[in-house]
Amino acid sequence: MCPKPQRSLAHIFNVPNQLTTLRLLLAVVLFAFITWEYYLVSLGLFIVAAGTDWLDGYWARKYGQVTTLGRMLDPFADKVIICGTFIFLIAIPAMQDVPWGLRAWMVVVVVGRELLITALRSFMEQKGSDFSANMAGKLKMVLQCVAAGFCLYYLSYRDLAESPLMAPEAPAWVWGGMIGAVWAAVLLTAYSGVAYVIAAVRLLRQAQ
Repeated sequence: MCPKPQRSLAHIFNVPNQLTTLRLLLAVVLFAFITWEYYLVSLGLFIVAAGTDWLDGYWARKYGQVTTLGRMLDPFADKVIICGTFIFLIAIPAMQDVPWGLRAWMVVVVVGRELLITALRSFMEQKGSDFSANMAGKLKMVLQCVAAGFCLYYLSYRDLAESPLMAPEAPAWVWGGMIGAVWAAVLLTAYSGVAYVIAAVRLLRQAQ
């Protein structure tokens, strides 16, 4: 009788869930380095964290290791990293000074959309409806990662200076890429949020 709990525990804390837990720990370290203004290191940590998101999903599907814990923990870790990174970025004065760059209302759109869809998905799944991520939602996640990565890379030029006041200007392509990625991410975030709400309304009407 004793080995059964061990096997059950091993099943719950399988490789995908271990990677998801690692992603949460990396998020804490990432936020600390952003606060300490080590932006190039932060970029590296962000890339690793985003990479584990793809890896744990691939591993879970390939080896049939999808668990209830993983279904809850994986999107939670994603939201902590994305929302947390944007919140820490908007708190940086240099980021707020970038023309057409990241703004507080954009972060509100990102965080608000994630909270809304999380609550909506929980409600719809309790009703027995399939409310898994669609293509717009997956592409939204990719663009958010690209936007956050560009912001960190833009700020990393400050790492090259002896003081923030002497920081060299980032190349035009870095600024342009950051602006394009940020606005594309925000627009697709809003669009995907509206699409999910419309889909939920249709499912509720069909269930009546």
